[in-house]
Amino acid sequence: MSEFVMLYRRSKEVSREAMGTPEKAQQTMKVWQAWFADLTDKGQLKSIGQPWDESGKVVSGRNKTITDGLYEESKDIIGGYVFIEAKDLDEAARIASGCPILDAGGCVEVRPVRAMNL
Repeated sequence: MSEFVMLYRRSKEVSREAMGTPEKAQQTMKVWQAWFADLTDKGQLKSIGQPWDESGKVVSGRNKTITDGLYEESKDIIGGYVFIEAKDLDEAARIASGCPILDAGGCVEVRPVRAMNL
């Protein structure tokens, strides 16, 4: 088995739709919790990440320029992540196809995690 990270990408509009009211946020979280429970039952969930806030700073270049906030021109933002185990990238993508963010209009980026031998 190999390790993969799934990054949840969404627009600000998708986020507002999913979490816009306390009732909608509670509904959304129940769907996510059920999906995480299913991944856990199947032995696929290696590590659950935490949701990310929309604020941040970007440090870039050799001069280490610090910019407030995320890039406004970006069409989507990463809202969170999990680590999963799968036999290969194709299986990891199939696992990602069950992610609740897809039904809300978001997407999931699936990336293999390379082992580092330090």
